[in-house]
Amino acid sequence: MENFIEGVLTVWYILTVGSLLFLLWDLFTNTPTTKLMKLAWILVILYTGPIGLLIYLLSCRQPMPGMHDAFINVHWKQAVGSLLHCVAGDATGIIFSAVVVYHFGLPNGLDLSIEYLCAFIVGLFIFQALFMLSMYDGNYWMAVRKTFFAETVSMNMVMLGMIPTMVILMHTLPGANNPNHLLFWGVMSLATIAGMITAYPINSWLVAKGLKHGMMSAIAKPKSTETMDMKMDMSSSMEKKEHHGAHLSASKSILILVGTFLILFLSLWITNWFVPIKFAL
Repeated sequence: MENFIEGVLTVWYILTVGSLLFLLWDLFTNTPTTKLMKLAWILVILYTGPIGLLIYLLSCRQPMPGMHDAFINVHWKQAVGSLLHCVAGDATGIIFSAVVVYHFGLPNGLDLSIEYLCAFIVGLFIFQALFMLSMYDGNYWMAVRKTFFAETVSMNMVMLGMIPTMVILMHTLPGANNPNHLLFWGVMSLATIAGMITAYPINSWLVAKGLKHGMMSAIAKPKSTETMDMKMDMSSSMEKKEHHGAHLSASKSILILVGTFLILFLSLWITNWFVPIKFAL
């Protein structure tokens, strides 16, 4: 069984390297997306391998020159873009902190708490705030404040898939919690994929409500239209700010926020049936 798992993981990593090389080639020669979007795709495919590449091909890769804007102008593709903002930051935070906390030998409950906090910091302060910076005229701290709700509810849904997957597999498979073993990275890949599945619905809703950016493009425009586009952008900037978050009252925002925490805690409670989550040595 151990040899079989190692064989599967070896094939997976080979496919992941190939997927990443193709992505890098395509991002810098064909598909005109933004720098942060490129970073998000690189991280997500690094964690999800050929599955992430398939999602990229279906939702973002420009089919013909000059067609990227039209290609991504579909709701489900915009929702995928929103999902990437969250998963890239959250998974990076969790994986980085999981590598670090392994060396301290803490109870798994404390490990999860540290990983959640780290994922939230990376997700909010790097990916969410920077992705939304243009919506607030470059005001970083306003972007942080305005994206707090979207990042929190989205991240809770990512954790809904990631945490049970990590806890159960790391308990079941010997050495799966050790970042020096290939199995650790395989578990993290599965956990990230699970997190993407559980977080897609909330990201679809957030995009529909105008609470998050979706897929973005960076197609160069003729200089003759740049001035006109700038004027249009300036005239609509206030409308964008008003639209961003305008669909939710404070009470509804709190209700949804609390609801995502309750769903996450419920998943932890169920996970605890199979693998005890402890906070004390």
